[in-house]
Order: sequence, then structure tokens, then C-alpha cells
Amino acid sequence: MPALVLLGAQWGDEGKGKATDLLGGSVDYVVRYQGGNNAGHTVVVGDQKYALHLLPSGILSPGCTPVIGNGVVVDPAVLLSELSGLNERGVDTSKLLISGNAHLITPYHTTLDKVSERFLGKRKIGTTGRGIGPAYADKINRVGIRVQDLFDESILRQKVEAALDSKNQVLAKLYNRRAIAAEQVVEELLGYADQLSGYVTDTTLVLNNAIDQGQVVLFEGGQGTLLDVDHGTYPFVTSSNPTAGGACTGTGVGPTKINRVIGILKAYTTRVGAGPFPTELHDEDGEKLRTIGGERGVTTGRDRRCGWFDAVIARYATRVNGLTDFFLTKLDVLTGWERIPVCVAYEIDGKRVEELPYSQTDFHHAKPIYETLPGWSEDITQAKTFDELPKNAQKYVQALEEMSGAPISAIGVGPGRDETIQINSFL
Repeated sequence: MPALVLLGAQWGDEGKGKATDLLGGSVDYVVRYQGGNNAGHTVVVGDQKYALHLLPSGILSPGCTPVIGNGVVVDPAVLLSELSGLNERGVDTSKLLISGNAHLITPYHTTLDKVSERFLGKRKIGTTGRGIGPAYADKINRVGIRVQDLFDESILRQKVEAALDSKNQVLAKLYNRRAIAAEQVVEELLGYADQLSGYVTDTTLVLNNAIDQGQVVLFEGGQGTLLDVDHGTYPFVTSSNPTAGGACTGTGVGPTKINRVIGILKAYTTRVGAGPFPTELHDEDGEKLRTIGGERGVTTGRDRRCGWFDAVIARYATRVNGLTDFFLTKLDVLTGWERIPVCVAYEIDGKRVEELPYSQTDFHHAKPIYETLPGWSEDITQAKTFDELPKNAQKYVQALEEMSGAPISAIGVGPGRDETIQINSFL
């Protein structure tokens, strides 16, 4: 039985939640392997809409065990609030597992994130202000606090005091902010220990045993390929690895155990926050995509920047992730355009470039080269098979598949759980 990675192939917000939820009924475990509550998934089940920020989308699938892996940074207050909200709506959250090695987002991380972003002014990165970057920085600097530390008050106190020795200096002398009391942080974190203890375990052991026993494990990335700290549009990226390699380091499952890598592609392109975006539209078409597509960030509430489909980015995602399949989402949003441009290459310094430039400078100056495909006006939300799509919609999907370098195995034709055309099985 397969182990699969499912990840965003653009700048995030591609509809990963729907794809994960679609597979959730057929898999035994759904695992978040990186990021924190800076990611957001919207899942529509019947007439119910769920906005998930930190929890794996599989938590909505009965019989599926949701897992937060060691590569995730966890804000305990956000996690418990999200669990409480789902419980109030009748969702069973008792099967959740959390890695004891996952790092915690503390109050001083969120404070530092917000004040440092304001300090940058026009040079700001566009973070969500939720403490993600500072938490990952502490992890790499080996001064982070892990979930397991909640259950050893002595270690927790030592780590918080050591961290605040330097951070309070920065807050006071650089940002002119009041120092944070270590005791207050310790007391807050200790208050989460009893509520989280029943969820915490050695998830690496659990997941490897599950795969060895033939169970299906789905690894769910947050954000998207172009926001990867190593392979994205640095520095306008997240602080972790949403790409396929992050699934291994973020869970402790080796690459030889992964069978499929599925990239989620929106039928056009969006991004939230600052940074280069070659196909971005600043006209009526861009506003139309934003309105029809409901392009507002699940976690941030910010309007998403919108543009035409970028095949250069799709090819890059195929390469750096080793994608075996694509799930194309929001095809229905494009209904009504007479002609639909698709970016097939860039013009940089007068030259045609068909692969993503490694130079940040070149990418900032890249101009899209478009091919225009015929559009369609028919409603496609009721289509159940590829042949039921209008001919021009079929041609659009086929063109994107050819340009992107991997087969499109599923197509989202509406927001609902059942508004999906399955072409090839992922399992």
C-alpha cells in the first residue's frame, strides 16, 4: 500500500485541503510535516465549511488518524482552540497524534515576529505575524522548546529563561519594547501540558510501523513549493520545507517508503504576501479571478494576488518535488472567459527562458510570455467525468498537463467534496 506526499505546486492556497480530504476516506493516516498555523485549508463537506490552520485535513475523515509531525511548529493555544471548535461542531478529534519532537511557538515568538516585521517597513517579508519564523530560528539555533518539554517543568523553565536572556535585550534595546517575564511564559506553557498529554507520542515510530503493516499514509504539506525556504522565491518564503523532501525530515519516514508525490495546481495562479509574481494581474481580469475564486487567505484574511496560470512554475515544481501526479483545482473559476492566457515562458533581458531562473534578480525582472487558449461558457460544476467537460475545458487541461510535465489525475470543478473529476486513482 502506498505512502503519498500531497503538496502545493505554486505559492500555496491551491486547494490542498480539498485534495487531502478527498483522499482522507481511503487512507489511514494524514500527516502535517511542516509549517504551523500560518497555513490554512478550507474543506467543504456537504453544506459545512471548515477552515483548518494547524490540524491535518484528515481530521474530518472518520477512521483516519491525523498526525502533527516533528517538522511542524505548534502554537498550543491555537491548537487547543481549533480542537475545541471542531468538537463543538461534532467532529471527533480524539485520534489526533502529536510528535513530542515538534517545536512550540511561544508568546515571545509571536511578539518578535510582529515587531521585527514592522521594523523592516518597506522591506518587510509579508509574514503572518504568528511567530513561525522566530520559532524555526530557535529550532535551528538549538534554543527551541519542544512539545515534550511541557512535561518536564525544570527543563522548560531553564529553556525559557535562557531564551529570554537574549530576546529581552533585543526587545528592549532594538525595538524599544518591554521585556517579557520568563515566569509568565512558563506558567502559560505549563497550563497546556495536561490538555495535550493524551495526544503526544513517538509519531516517527507510529508512522513507520503503519507503512510496514501495509496501511496508507498521506503526508500533507502546508504553503507551497515556491514558498519553500530552500527552493522558493527567497527571502519571500516560509521558514520550512513544504517540498517533498520536507515530508521525510518532518516525520522521520525515509524517502524509499514514499510511492507517490502529488502536486496541487490551481487552474490560475495566486500568492499572498510580498515577492515576485510574473503573471500577476492588476486589471479587471485579476479582480474577476479574486472575486469568483473567493481569493482571500484562510489564515491571514488577506486578499490574494491573482494571475494567469504559470507553466514555468509548474515545471519547476515537478522537478524539485519529483511529482508523479497533479490535482488541478478551481477549473470552474475560469468559466466565462472567451480567451485564457497561459504563461509558457519568460522574457528576461530580451531572451526567452523556459525554466525558472535561479537568480533572484532575473526572476524579479521576468516578463511572462503567453499563449492564449480558447475559453468556455458552460457550467462545469456538475461534470463527473473528463468527457463531460466542454471541449475547450478539456483542451485547457490537456495543454496544462503537457506544459507541466506530469499527468493531471484529478480536477476540481467546484468547492464541494464531491465536485471533483477523478481521472486516475492516487492509490
